[in-house]
Amino acid sequence: MLVGLAALTMAAGLYGGLLYAPTERVQGDVQRIFYVHLPLAWNAYLAFLVVFVASIAYLWKRAPWWDALARASAEVGLVFTTLVLITGSLWARPIWGTWWSWDARLTTSLILWFLYVGYLMLRGSVSDERRAARYAAVVGIVGFVDVPIIHQSVVWWRTLHPESVVLAPGGPAMPAAMLGALTISLVAFTLLYGLLVRLRLEAELLRRELRQLRVSTASGLA
Repeated sequence: MLVGLAALTMAAGLYGGLLYAPTERVQGDVQRIFYVHLPLAWNAYLAFLVVFVASIAYLWKRAPWWDALARASAEVGLVFTTLVLITGSLWARPIWGTWWSWDARLTTSLILWFLYVGYLMLRGSVSDERRAARYAAVVGIVGFVDVPIIHQSVVWWRTLHPESVVLAPGGPAMPAAMLGALTISLVAFTLLYGLLVRLRLEAELLRRELRQLRVSTASGLA
């Protein structure tokens, strides 16, 4: 059911962003990347929030399920962050005249990407799974600190990146049609995030069961 719902809302989101929402007066059609770029960014934040919470729960409870959830969400979050950087560059080229600028928000987003690449590399480099889970949990907790920094970067520093038009102090600073298209797209990408994490979590739990079975079999043969 989740697959069908995600596919349906994704189709509606694409229709809303490409056809229903009006063309932005200054940027033109290139602004339509917004309906993909922003939902990806928000769900990357959500993914790393889940890593943060699951990492705390793992250090507290030592339950492998929490560690598996953190790993699954980190992998999906890293994919989303990669797509955020790519779509941001595609948007920046015609608007700023460059693919990349060491803008505060772009730079802190790139730091976030490196933090969670390091998170996954750490997990792969430590052979003891429990020790790897503990180390990764610490990185997952500390790494999340960068998320509110990214969000506030356009307020704290002068940047090329515009301030939020959705969470503006006086309410969304955009036409109702644009806000509606964005809302549908946000729901679609959130469902996609949930679907990908569920699939990755199931695969991770099966991998752990298989590994435990192999260890038990090897011990029995010895």
